[in-house]
Amino acid sequence: MRLIAALLGVLMTAMVVQAAPLRLGRGVGLHEWLNWSPVNEDRTYRRPPYRTVEQWLSSERPLSDWPKGDPFVRIRALGFDFVRLTVDPGPLLVGNDAARREALDVLSRAVRRVTAAGLAVVFNLHAVSQVPAYGMDVIDGGADSEGVMHYRAMAKTVAAMLVEIGTDKVAFEPYNEPAYYPCDSGGTEDWQRIMAGTVADIRSVSSDLTIIATGACGGSITGLTDLDPSFDDANVLYSFHMYDPHEFTHQRAEDSDGFFSGLPWPARGNSAERVRQRLSARMQAAGFSQLKEIVSLAKADKRIETYFRENWDDAMLKARIGEAVDWAKRHALPPSRLFMGEFGVIRMTADGRSGAYDTDRLHYLCLVRETAEENGIPWSIWEYSNPYGMTVIEPKGAAIPDKELMRALGLVPQ
Repeated sequence: MRLIAALLGVLMTAMVVQAAPLRLGRGVGLHEWLNWSPVNEDRTYRRPPYRTVEQWLSSERPLSDWPKGDPFVRIRALGFDFVRLTVDPGPLLVGNDAARREALDVLSRAVRRVTAAGLAVVFNLHAVSQVPAYGMDVIDGGADSEGVMHYRAMAKTVAAMLVEIGTDKVAFEPYNEPAYYPCDSGGTEDWQRIMAGTVADIRSVSSDLTIIATGACGGSITGLTDLDPSFDDANVLYSFHMYDPHEFTHQRAEDSDGFFSGLPWPARGNSAERVRQRLSARMQAAGFSQLKEIVSLAKADKRIETYFRENWDDAMLKARIGEAVDWAKRHALPPSRLFMGEFGVIRMTADGRSGAYDTDRLHYLCLVRETAEENGIPWSIWEYSNPYGMTVIEPKGAAIPDKELMRALGLVPQ
């Protein structure tokens, strides 16, 4: 009898362990590797699809800028325990079975290479627009559209591939920043049906695979809090992206010759006029004529006024993340079942055309990270390496980490 009881205890313990989502803590987005599968001149995907690691590392800088050794081991050494691996779903949506199988095989090898370095993987299908037929528009036609049904069928094949790798190593995030506006009760409920249906599809493949669900409205906190987690099970996490306020995190001009930078954090206690004066000085240093300066400042003015009218500060930022925490609690979910899948701030460029000053950028990022961690929310910074301003690795020269950013993330600079 005691033996039976002991065996039942072991069985129950195993079931509890299985009923927990993949353990995630501090992560980083890998977007430039598998999210831009090379295309031919006629906008069809090259075969085999996706870039090699070497092609990725050398796409924006000489390969010699990178230190020797396994790049994924280096990521692990920085203190990250997982990567959010964004993947172009296009090669998986093409009509040819052999091409899809080839794509799945390439992706399986890629994920296994990352996990071999001791990193967990959040596998995120992350549509891009380079081949319009397979961009995010494919799922915008409503819950019953052919595009959605095709996408959901594809997601099931991806889930099966990930299960083969191991549910103790990977989680599956089938969508990135879906639209489906407006994000309120006046919406169509299409996104609710799509997300619930996709979870059911994946569960028909595996009950153990961790699924990361997302709300609509660009994957924002507003989209999350409009979501009804009626499809919930113990292996589902709930994503939101933290780019609020967008005017601060994404400071860049609408045209390549313009200026939009230097909004301070926090806005409260600072001055719109001071921002304008600094922009004016940069424009003059760049050789702008008086007329061009006036026109350029006029383009920036509305965004500057919006930012200072909203008057963001640290308390408002914490309260915004608190909306996601409150949503989880309302639905009897621990905040640790949330997932802050992206956050970041564009850093100031050398010419001052775009970005935030380092002091403001680092203050914001540290506060967002600390607020997430105070609530037990795993996070992923956007992103590991790119030349566009939101990057852990310095954008030019030797491929070394931004040491001040690493400190803001609570990680030890290498």
